Amino acid sequence: MGNNQSELEYEIKRLEETISLAKKQLNQARQRNEENKSAILSAKKELRENTTHSISGLWSSDGFEALAELSQYVNPVTEKIADYEAVENKILLLENLIKSPYFARIDFKFDDEDMSEKIYIGRSSLKKDNSYEMYIYDWRSPIASVFYRFVTGQAFYDSPGGRITGEVDLKRQYEINNGVLEYYFDADVQIVDEILRKLLSQNTSSKMKTIVESIQKEQDIVIRDMENDLLIVQGVAGSGKTSIALHRAAYLMYQGLSSKLSANNIIIISPNTLFEQYISNVIPELGEDNVVSVIFEEMLASILQNERIQSRNQFLENLITSSGYRDIIKSSIEFKTSHQFMEILNLFIRDIPDRWIEFEDIYYEGQCIVTKEVLKEKILGRNETPLGVKLKQLEDFIVESIYESKKIRLKKSVKKEILKFTEINVLTLYRKLFNDREYFYDLVKDFKLPDCIEDILIYTQENLNTKLLYYDDATALAYLNLKINGANEYKNIKQVVIDEAQDYYPLHYEIFNLLFANSQFTILGDINQTLEKKEDLSLYEQISKILNRKKSSLVTMDKSFRCTNEILMYSSKFIKQSLEIKSFNRKGDEPKIYTASDQLSLNDMIISEIKLCLEKGYQSIGLICKTEKNAISLFGFLKDRVDVQLIKDESTADLHGVFIIPVYMSKGLEFDAVLICDTDTTNYHSEDDKNLLYIGCTRALHRLNLFCKGEASPLL
Repeated sequence: MGNNQSELEYEIKRLEETISLAKKQLNQARQRNEENKSAILSAKKELRENTTHSISGLWSSDGFEALAELSQYVNPVTEKIADYEAVENKILLLENLIKSPYFARIDFKFDDEDMSEKIYIGRSSLKKDNSYEMYIYDWRSPIASVFYRFVTGQAFYDSPGGRITGEVDLKRQYEINNGVLEYYFDADVQIVDEILRKLLSQNTSSKMKTIVESIQKEQDIVIRDMENDLLIVQGVAGSGKTSIALHRAAYLMYQGLSSKLSANNIIIISPNTLFEQYISNVIPELGEDNVVSVIFEEMLASILQNERIQSRNQFLENLITSSGYRDIIKSSIEFKTSHQFMEILNLFIRDIPDRWIEFEDIYYEGQCIVTKEVLKEKILGRNETPLGVKLKQLEDFIVESIYESKKIRLKKSVKKEILKFTEINVLTLYRKLFNDREYFYDLVKDFKLPDCIEDILIYTQENLNTKLLYYDDATALAYLNLKINGANEYKNIKQVVIDEAQDYYPLHYEIFNLLFANSQFTILGDINQTLEKKEDLSLYEQISKILNRKKSSLVTMDKSFRCTNEILMYSSKFIKQSLEIKSFNRKGDEPKIYTASDQLSLNDMIISEIKLCLEKGYQSIGLICKTEKNAISLFGFLKDRVDVQLIKDESTADLHGVFIIPVYMSKGLEFDAVLICDTDTTNYHSEDDKNLLYIGCTRALHRLNLFCKGEASPLL
């Protein structure tokens, strides 16, 4: 605590001034939007009254003047609406700012000045009306980096105008809630660690938290990196990867104010809907609320319109539960998402015009207008143009040829004839690749194929005859589609943030490269948290090679902030420690294994553990099962005895309370207490199962225990 009474009085007065300035600006903003509202209403009214033409008449030939007249009324309305939205956004920021305006202050003496300047740092900035005087600096501003990176003494920061040097005389942190200063302290490293420890020992909330107050030096360097076109972060479980990814997106948005990057230029690719919901409030709290977040399956669905696609969660459930098929499912996805299969698909695309499109002579009223040889000739060559685009151009060429010789409008029947070979059905083609054995083996004669290739072909043919497009085929098909039809949907994206990098295969990165050809990438992962494959650090070399950006860098984060020492030590025995994991010293109970002889006594044990956790005041308790099947059956046993929610594929939930969840859906989430509920020898025995146990155990912040019926897994 600041020992000096006058110092405390100064801080209280400074806070009052800040809040009253923010309130004044808030009232002005509210008033402005009242005016905006009435201006929009009257502009809309004017629009209705002055454009006498009905909208349907606008598209006739004499509708053109009406259209021009309409635009002079429409423009003011759209401008007013844009202004209204911008002010609404400002109102929201100010309302949050009044509750907790800042969390830190540094006193910085610039090298050419005599006195140091007090720099207050908060989630968003506050400027005195019509002057350059900053009351609060945004945590993302260049000078704020000094707070994260330096203790008192010599320091510097990089501003748009170059490097600025000086000295930090004071580092102070505040706890302000609902406009009240609860306490402050002057920080050296020791105290910051204490505070962080205090923050970490609290219960988790149902949403992910912003961590601006406690960003560590190495995290700050990643968040603010503007050097690299490709930034890869390997972070151990609990190192704050996801949080850093989101803070980085917010930081890039802030930088965008000067480099013309706006929200729709940044996209975050999330592993599933539950995770997307869990992170949903971080970016708005950091002062940005319109960054696009998308799930990979949604991207697949938009590339492959009209297909029913197996979700990654369904794929994993299928893989983990099927005993007889597991090897073939793994071999199939490994083969179809490999660099080698991409080369096979590229050869296949090259063969399509020659082999798989049946060109026909075009007749009109009995006369041959264009021969099939001429049509084929037009398609071959010009390899840089996607095939789909060339076929569309071919349509125009045929229509023009008929028009030139006949000077007539086209009949529908002729249009249908043309579309026979200018419309490509990618799925039909893909089926042909697997159905025509002779062709397939001829195409792949120069490649070294997996030993079980024949099984893969049979398995794929069976899957392609169902109504559902399997996850591995959907990925290959998306690549085929993008190569044939081109990729335009995400042209405006400048920054892509990909979380859980280890969940994707080489072909996924080829797809990202096609979709985001002009983007920079931030990619975060943990090679120890792979579910169905083995990965090591070479994964990141592969990604680097595929995305092939000018400047790239790999950062390793080895400090885990989530679990207690005991939980971290226990979890670590399930992985080969290729990476050192450092814990942030926090003590807790040792994890225990509870075995029950039958289902009834297992249920009793689980229920009494849940009750104990609730008595301890834990807000979120995760009951983790190996599969959705196991989760559903456990839910059946417990639902009448305790208030519990079941989370299955595609469910969304506010993670507050007691949950039953399959392990593969728990990735990236955290719970105050975790119960792994099915750790018997039938469920967990293989090498892959070790990774599942590692993921499950590292979800726990404070308490972890394992339960099983019958014989405990040898892996424990």
